[in-house]
Amino acid sequence: MPGVSVRRCGTGNSAPHNTSMNSTRIVVAMSGGVDSSVAAALLVEAGHDCVGVFMRHGQPALPPPTNATGLPILATAKPGHQGCCSAADALDARRVADRLGIPLYALDLTDDFERIIDHFASEYGRGRTPNPCVRCNSWLKFGRLFDYADAVGASHVATGHYARLTHGPDGSPNLRRGIDADRDQSYVLFDIRRDRLSRMLLPVGDLTKQEVRDRAAALGLVTADKPDSQEICFVAPGEHARLVAARLGGSRAGAIVTLDGRVLGQHQGIEQFTVGQRQGLGIAVGTPLYVVRIEPDTCRVVVGDRDAVPQHRLEAAEATWIGEPPRGPFSCEVQCRAQRDPAPALVTLEDGGRFTAAFTGGPDHSPGPISPGQPAVCYDGDRLLGGGWIVA
Repeated sequence: MPGVSVRRCGTGNSAPHNTSMNSTRIVVAMSGGVDSSVAAALLVEAGHDCVGVFMRHGQPALPPPTNATGLPILATAKPGHQGCCSAADALDARRVADRLGIPLYALDLTDDFERIIDHFASEYGRGRTPNPCVRCNSWLKFGRLFDYADAVGASHVATGHYARLTHGPDGSPNLRRGIDADRDQSYVLFDIRRDRLSRMLLPVGDLTKQEVRDRAAALGLVTADKPDSQEICFVAPGEHARLVAARLGGSRAGAIVTLDGRVLGQHQGIEQFTVGQRQGLGIAVGTPLYVVRIEPDTCRVVVGDRDAVPQHRLEAAEATWIGEPPRGPFSCEVQCRAQRDPAPALVTLEDGGRFTAAFTGGPDHSPGPISPGQPAVCYDGDRLLGGGWIVA
């Protein structure tokens, strides 16, 4: 398969061979976490011919920062499991695959991850706050993995996301929130092409997190008690600003100013800020200040009081819809950040794959600060309608 280096790292069944697309062969993305482990186990229990795949990004760690004398600054390690795709994760994925009696292959997707990291850095350089996990899902997990699935004759690609796929009366697929509301990950799946939904499987979407852990423990999987990964896989916690600066050839330093242009201080790079941010501004004026907007052309970070933070209207581009979007303005709920609740809004479709959302719920049902670069995802109850990327 051009552009993808494949390496066997399991000791289970023999190497995949070509079968018809009507077979029950399924490619399972195995990250070394408990969710994808149980997803694979459920499919094996159901009698499917599973092929595990671990995605390697091949990105070297950034060198440690240095002090004024050039000596490295050693940061204190954070507790818990950070990120994914590490060597330890690959080992856990292999152990699970061996336990389940299925093969596991490592796919070298370094070039594809380079595209994601370049996009990540360029978005920060444009004053936006990117979501690389959504891009990874649409470009790699439910993108490039379909190339691999086709190469080995697999009918579906499965992951451990907490979301559900159902089908309408005409057989068309619907993407819905997971049963466990606290773990729902449908938001980060909005950008997947609609023609690929019929070949997706989300085995843990009907389970709660505790049920997933209980199943893993009952099966004796090493990932049963493994902490959830919380960070971006290609950069260590708290290091994204250094990564962005390295990719862009230096930090985008500039001034911190009020809405009327009064300079309050200086900052070391716009990549360190996001709209709505309050902590870490490095200035004190006696009243709380929030980031209202980021100006990439001047590298200014504009701050103001909470009421000045945009929370009422957004414009999104690169829209993706699960089915045909409603004609004319329509009411729905729009979610603007992965860990936030959706808010009622009136959505109006525009030309060129764009839409606007005017929030109608008042202060008690606010979407929270609206950050350019993040997804705006539309829901009808628990059914995902589609979404786009916030540009204004």
